[in-house]
Amino acid sequence: MVSKLFVGNLPRTVSDGTLADFVAHAGFRVASAVVIRDKMTGDSKGFGFVELAEGGSLQRAIGSLDGRSMEGRPLTVNEARPQRTGFTERRGGGGGSRFSRRRDY
Repeated sequence: MVSKLFVGNLPRTVSDGTLADFVAHAGFRVASAVVIRDKMTGDSKGFGFVELAEGGSLQRAIGSLDGRSMEGRPLTVNEARPQRTGFTERRGGGGGSRFSRRRDY
């Protein structure tokens, strides 16, 4: 069973490696760590996910890491929830056709 943590309120300067090291220094074995970034700018969105290595205690990790400070910011740590589906359509509908102008000449 995969033990995956959601880590929120991350400083904007944190990288995947920095996040993995932070959790590892707290005494947990890390399988992977990813800071979520904006697709257009590449800037951190301020949250990420950490997958604990096999045998890692999810509840113990949450209890140990939640509220801990990273670069002066208190982290929010919870169990990661599955990604929601059904939000793939663009908002507003119409595919942008409402801005096109038909010309009859």
